[in-house]
Amino acid sequence: MKLFQTLIAIVCATMLGVSAPAAFAQDTVAAEKPAVKYPCEERPEFREFDFWLGDWEVHVANGKLVGHNSITSAEKGCLILENWTSVTGGTGMSINYLDKATGEWVQIWNAAGGTQINYRGGLTDEGMLLVGKIHDVSSDTTQDFRGLWTLLDDGRVRQFFEQSNDGGKTWTTWFEGFYTRVRYAKEQ
Repeated sequence: MKLFQTLIAIVCATMLGVSAPAAFAQDTVAAEKPAVKYPCEERPEFREFDFWLGDWEVHVANGKLVGHNSITSAEKGCLILENWTSVTGGTGMSINYLDKATGEWVQIWNAAGGTQINYRGGLTDEGMLLVGKIHDVSSDTTQDFRGLWTLLDDGRVRQFFEQSNDGGKTWTTWFEGFYTRVRYAKEQ
């Protein structure tokens, strides 16, 4: 088959007035060009937060449904996107990614009600722990904030957020939710 392709290339090159060596050089360059690779798909550190992927119902500790969250992978595994809708109609979105320059996971959250969260961290023995700041747009206040996502033995995910109003000396619970998977999410 290769001999046939070589003969066709010589005939075409001759008909077009291109020298055979030039035609072969172009063919060789095209053959040597590497296929597109997606490094985030190939590296295991980009999978550390994949336990959160899926479509979820979110309940508080007493079992009351508080909302739905869709967590999807995007950009060939380089991003995790979150789309939250509460039972009262509130919405919010986050973008999550592994910052390879620092080795830290980053989440940037914005909600229609004016809550902004920007924090970073990584996988611990307890789960994914991110630490940073929460900002309330309407009151123009910023506080220390941390979040922990833990994969539970029954397949649920516990999401536990805390806020500090005294520079990290003491922490109070901001939200605790338990995610029950409705279905696995696909790449967008």
